[in-house]
Amino acid sequence: MKEKNKTYIMITLSMFVTIGVVISPILRFEGFAPTAHFVNIVCSVFMGPWYSLANAILTAFIRMTFLSIPPLAVTGQVFGAVLSGILYRKTKGSIIAAVIGEIIGTGIIGAIISAPVMTLFLGNKNIALFYYIPSFFIATLLGGSVAFIFLKTLQGSNMLIKIQNSLGIQAYEKSKRPSKN
Repeated sequence: MKEKNKTYIMITLSMFVTIGVVISPILRFEGFAPTAHFVNIVCSVFMGPWYSLANAILTAFIRMTFLSIPPLAVTGQVFGAVLSGILYRKTKGSIIAAVIGEIIGTGIIGAIISAPVMTLFLGNKNIALFYYIPSFFIATLLGGSVAFIFLKTLQGSNMLIKIQNSLGIQAYEKSKRPSKN
């Protein structure tokens, strides 16, 4: 990878972390942060699953440290971020697959894992295993819907493939707008 691409990738990742931290208080309450899911999906599509994971971890720990967010910041981001990026890659550029990855990864897997984590964190043994699924699932649907519209708009204007190419990230033909003859 060229030095220019490394710098551009790190700047882009830093911007995703910053955006994730700054907009996280918007529409956020315990177990419900749709803006985080928007950022996860967009980062997954722009940069891939591993950068999206790094974004989720960094964003979560900054939010926990400076915004006093509980460990839900981690469990509610990392699984969706990775699965979103993996499904986007496996389907060779399907934006809906990236959204579905976030919904399954966070809305179901992250929500289920959150219950025992929060039981340990709070010391409350009354948290049901499926307690967080409704709020996580609705939040991922909201954030995923906005991400889908945003990414489809970029795709339609051919900006998505330009962004991916400028980052040196795998771009897919689906990202190109069909030419009109």
